[in-house]
Amino acid sequence: MSVFISGATGFIAKHIVGQLLEQNYKVVGTARSQAKVDHLKKQFGNNPNLTLEIVEDISKPHAFDEAIKKHAKDIKYVLHTASPFHFDTTDYVKDLLTPAIEGTKDILEAIKKYAADTVERVVITSSYAAVINFEREGDNTFKVDENYWNPDDWNTCQANAVRAYCGSKKFAEQAAWEFLKENKGVVKFKLSTVNPVYVFGPQRFDEDIVAKLNTSCELVNSLIHSPADAPFDPTSIYGGYIDVRDVAKAHLVAFQKEEAIGQRLILHGGKFAYQDIADILNEDFTCLKGKIPVGKPKTGVLGVGEQGCVVDNSNTKKILGFEFIDLRKTIHDTAAQILKHEGKL
Repeated sequence: MSVFISGATGFIAKHIVGQLLEQNYKVVGTARSQAKVDHLKKQFGNNPNLTLEIVEDISKPHAFDEAIKKHAKDIKYVLHTASPFHFDTTDYVKDLLTPAIEGTKDILEAIKKYAADTVERVVITSSYAAVINFEREGDNTFKVDENYWNPDDWNTCQANAVRAYCGSKKFAEQAAWEFLKENKGVVKFKLSTVNPVYVFGPQRFDEDIVAKLNTSCELVNSLIHSPADAPFDPTSIYGGYIDVRDVAKAHLVAFQKEEAIGQRLILHGGKFAYQDIADILNEDFTCLKGKIPVGKPKTGVLGVGEQGCVVDNSNTKKILGFEFIDLRKTIHDTAAQILKHEGKL
């Protein structure tokens, strides 16, 4: 039996594919073009357990039909990781909301049509974005857990690109839970979602280090390449962190463990401020000393502790049963890979 994974060329997805292959699963992945298919196959050493199909545009109707139909008899688990994640748009409905929601509905409809009897578990890569309350993120007295939902509606989520992205994750995840309710007698699969915060950590392959990295890792990358006198606001970024290797591991646990059925898994290893990233880079890498911004050392989470909304993901940790990689290691490993790739380490 196989694991079907959409968006197999993504930052998180490559780690998932790698861990699945290491555990001897047969994997069917999707990518947007033949070039991406060929490149991914090559990266995984033409592993015979990895099959790839082209799905050009997940927002198009019936995007996943062909791929699911072709492998319907073999697919036991479906991991839906494909979703737009960028902020460089002003047409939030067309570029963020619609593709996320329609892509999620579409893959579930394809399962219903062609693999209703074979697919047993579905895991959706959602996000902490589907949980966040922007108005109360800085409120020490406020607490969220796995049952809390981002309160933004269709209109309020279109205030800016970040909120629109968060809205896209909320509405896409809600669409999945709704689909399951409406089709209980038709499909037999059980659903789980994985809701990570900022995802750091190394790329699965060193060659994936490019000038601009995925949104979270770019925070590290841009700081490495900022001159010491560049404007740097140490408080401009504040949020939760998780390592990509733990996110991948959580996707596997989500379909392997009975306890994960019907659960939202908030992947949150703790909080960080942009200052913490600057501190770790300056402390851990002598090659960066005096060459990148310093900010105000020890004024971040590592220096003064966590602030703002309390994230209670104790249920998630209990289900997963493994310790998360800490902030220093995830930032260190992210940076070390970049610096080695550039010949600075």
